[in-house]
Amino acid sequence: MTQQNKNKLDSAHKSHPRSFLESKYVYPVLSRRSGGISIGINLSPERVCNFNCVYCQVKNEPIVAEVEKLTESEMLDQIERELIDLTQKVYNGELFEFEPFCNIDEKYRKLCDYSFSGDGEPTSFPGFDQVCAKIADIKKQYAKDDVKIVLITNSTLLHKPKVQEGLAVLDLNNGEIWAKLDAGTEEYYQIVNRSAVSFQKIIDNILRTAQKRPIKIQTLFMEILGKGPDEKEIDAYVEKLNYLTGNGAVIISVQIHTIARQPAESYASSLADDEIDRIASYVHEKTELKVESYYGSKF
Repeated sequence: MTQQNKNKLDSAHKSHPRSFLESKYVYPVLSRRSGGISIGINLSPERVCNFNCVYCQVKNEPIVAEVEKLTESEMLDQIERELIDLTQKVYNGELFEFEPFCNIDEKYRKLCDYSFSGDGEPTSFPGFDQVCAKIADIKKQYAKDDVKIVLITNSTLLHKPKVQEGLAVLDLNNGEIWAKLDAGTEEYYQIVNRSAVSFQKIIDNILRTAQKRPIKIQTLFMEILGKGPDEKEIDAYVEKLNYLTGNGAVIISVQIHTIARQPAESYASSLADDEIDRIASYVHEKTELKVESYYGSKF
């Protein structure tokens, strides 16, 4: 790959705008983790989230044009229309006429997944189970069988009945859960994620969820005031992973990444590539889990 093409690819990977053309809830991104196009579903355009992460890039991004207040039924219909339209644009190639997608290699021009992500915690949406059902129907009608439905979640609400119903739909439709776990201790969790939900609740929800189906763990480590997580914190994190697997949680892999876009707090910055690799290697050694490294950018 030439340096010019690498720069274009890096630029596309870092471009995650939450709007595309006239869409309000659905948007395309080139995903590093998926290896192609991910269609994002933003159920929180008003930025409703029960985490206040120091590394969150959403706070530094422009707010999408104000979304018209819709009933839940109207919103579901709007999401359905946008999903169908964008899915068709990927398959007929129209998406790749737009920046930054026109610059990416052919091998990345494939639909890999529908992803619940966006500007807040997706499981906080009251009709989460209904959205899961909508996406499953659209996937069956318009997408290839190997396309996944990915839930990126902070795990705070996985115990809720409506969320459980949504997860059951995902289980039947090539679904995958990426559960956030950014700490090993309550103290560090509060420094990083700053939530009223207890750290133990996160662990409990991940455990119950991963006892029923395989999941991925997604972890962001960073420098805070110039220092990365210390050995005690990394050991506590490893201990939590071993606690989960030791009690029946099935973890497909652990994704260890760092800050890639401008964070909410100026005192938070990305770890160096070799530090990410060092932590990933240590976690693999101590847990025997598959661990993947993803690098960041300095600001």
